[in-house]
Amino acid sequence: MSHEGTPERAIGNADRPPRRVVVATYNVHACVGTDRRHDPARTARVIARLPADVVALQEVVWPLAEKANHALRDALAEHALHAAWAPARSSGQEHFGNALFTRLPIASRRTIDLSYGGREPRLALDVELAIGDARLRVVNTHLGLSPRERRAQVRQLVTGAGHDSRRVTALVGDINEWFMAGRPLRWLHKHFGRSPSVASFPSRLPLLSLDRVWAHPAGVLKRVWVYKDAETELASDHLPVLAELVF
Repeated sequence: MSHEGTPERAIGNADRPPRRVVVATYNVHACVGTDRRHDPARTARVIARLPADVVALQEVVWPLAEKANHALRDALAEHALHAAWAPARSSGQEHFGNALFTRLPIASRRTIDLSYGGREPRLALDVELAIGDARLRVVNTHLGLSPRERRAQVRQLVTGAGHDSRRVTALVGDINEWFMAGRPLRWLHKHFGRSPSVASFPSRLPLLSLDRVWAHPAGVLKRVWVYKDAETELASDHLPVLAELVF
């Protein structure tokens, strides 16, 4: 298992608000694992044991009807987590997009449309969380596959992120940037400060750092690591990436 340095706190715990907050980003691949099984219960088990206060998800599928059965949501309900959902597209009886689960109170939420031309719709889920009298803004995104598309999306995110000294801002998600010297990464490092990269894709033999975390102001991001065990290797083609923020 690759859990070195992991705080002994899982997302299901309801202890007092921490001074140190762990944020996770995880592309769940619609709960379809590398063994080609659709297994929301397995995905929920991975999420529930992540040592995180906030888990930002990409490639989540959930039903259009609010009261319809939803395996992932229902499996996580026992942990009494707050949730926010942001569909990038809808078809048939389902939504597809980003979600966020947290044990911290959600103060506000909005979506940022990052769709580009005629390509697959993309967005960011922008959530503000309350930590006592402090605020943590988490922007959860999943960028496109085209380099031109990613450049446009990063410009939009950087313009909208701003810098607010009254709160900590974390930009997390599947950035889909394969080129370490690519302009999207350079722009994000310049705006938020350079962030450590960890290999998270593909999950069975991770070689690429597609899943990333940045945070502002400088110094709040203390460390970044990947969560890897036998079940996370199977649950998705991405591994969860975690980051510790200190307020």
